Amino acid sequence: MQRAEQELVRIEKIDKIRQFCNPYPERFEKTHSLKDAKLLADGTDNVSLAGRIVFMRKMGKLSFIRIRDIEGDMQLEIKIDEVGEEAYEFFKKQIDTGDFIGATGEIFTTQTGEKTLRAHNFEFLGKALRPLPEKFHGLTDVEMKYRQRYVDLIMNEDTRKVFLGRSKLYSYIHRFLGENGFLEVETPILQNAVCGASARPFYTHHNALDIDCNLRIAPETYLKQCIAGGFDRVYEVAKCFRNEGMDSEHLQEFTQVEWYASYWNFEDNIKFYKKFIRGLLMELIGSTTIEYQGHKIDFGEDNWKRINYVEEMQKIYGFDFLSIDDPQELKKKIVEKGLFTYADLEEYKSLSQIIDFCYKKLIREKIIEPTIIYNYPAVLIPLARRNDKDNRIIDVFQVLVCKTELCKAYSELVDPVIQRQNFEDQLKAKAQGDDETMELDEDFLLAMEQGMPPISGLGFGIDRLMMIIFNQASVRDVVLFPQMKKVTNK
Repeated sequence: MQRAEQELVRIEKIDKIRQFCNPYPERFEKTHSLKDAKLLADGTDNVSLAGRIVFMRKMGKLSFIRIRDIEGDMQLEIKIDEVGEEAYEFFKKQIDTGDFIGATGEIFTTQTGEKTLRAHNFEFLGKALRPLPEKFHGLTDVEMKYRQRYVDLIMNEDTRKVFLGRSKLYSYIHRFLGENGFLEVETPILQNAVCGASARPFYTHHNALDIDCNLRIAPETYLKQCIAGGFDRVYEVAKCFRNEGMDSEHLQEFTQVEWYASYWNFEDNIKFYKKFIRGLLMELIGSTTIEYQGHKIDFGEDNWKRINYVEEMQKIYGFDFLSIDDPQELKKKIVEKGLFTYADLEEYKSLSQIIDFCYKKLIREKIIEPTIIYNYPAVLIPLARRNDKDNRIIDVFQVLVCKTELCKAYSELVDPVIQRQNFEDQLKAKAQGDDETMELDEDFLLAMEQGMPPISGLGFGIDRLMMIIFNQASVRDVVLFPQMKKVTNK
């Protein structure tokens, strides 16, 4: 590997640092985080701070540096009269931006009003062989931001804000659900049946058992088995994997939260989700109103708009699409109505694919404000409960904002006879060319035959929710280490 000139200079400094101290010491005892140190009163002494140097102003006998951690930064004053001539000379010659340093001293406020630590002594805590990007005010190379997130975190305050927010989101999820009687569990990532969502899976082979497995696309069926086993309310923060296309809202590896409550229906989950999202927004940003891609979104209103999926689609189609069970006939009627061409519909093979495509283009594309879409066609979700008044409809809802799905929830299907029939219908759709259908999961059916209470479950992707809350254009901006195409060094 060929190194840049600045890197070679830094490598040469390591031997000189060794003459003064260990360039990579074992530990340093901090008394405060940088964020908390800024709240200390002037005159507070014996304060020990540590962090990465992101700015230096070296002068004759007095220098200032700025150190940073994930939550804050702090100015340090390094003065020859305080630290001694030998240490000050070492500081000026061997220490660079990007290095780590610890210092102990007294808090004071400068004439410009900045809280500062006057260092009585300092310790060198780690040499950075690579310099920080030249632009102090931010890393702008998008490719580099994703591939070297650690540099992005060092340089960009907005990035630090997003990922601190993500950590706080996890904390809130666990606290909120725990306070409402939900118990956290873990379910398998390696599974033996593709079930829980309509998606194309990743496959792998289990050598010890000599069986083919798929990576989890959703934790749903296992969480409902927990309900069958006696858990009243249960949830999981689950890594899921779907071997599909990448765009601004989709990654193949993502984090899904799913919760299930016995004795609820989907209307109970609507109320609970509203409570969850409002509390979360207050926790993260202190308001239920956010800005997203030029739109002002108010989650605080009680009267979120509601759209009946089936009724709205019936109006758009102008015919009873629920009575059609042949994909080709449905395509024909859609084309005759002038809604789409055969070319538009060519890649969609099953009824569910055709219906979902039309919904996304004709309804979802127009939604900006928080909207509850409910009463879905039964063909779309084989795990949802049929409506008591019309079994062609399922008791499902989604919350959408700015054309983006934030969550999906439904009253769960707990009838094993209907569930088996739905799985068999999925196999027929697969035979028609739909490769995103579910498989017939005998283990799940066995649990269902053991008996289940009424259940309602809800799932949402953390990545997409983070996009909305923190006004990010892509899920890659809210995932610390998004999957990237491998770069081959030639």
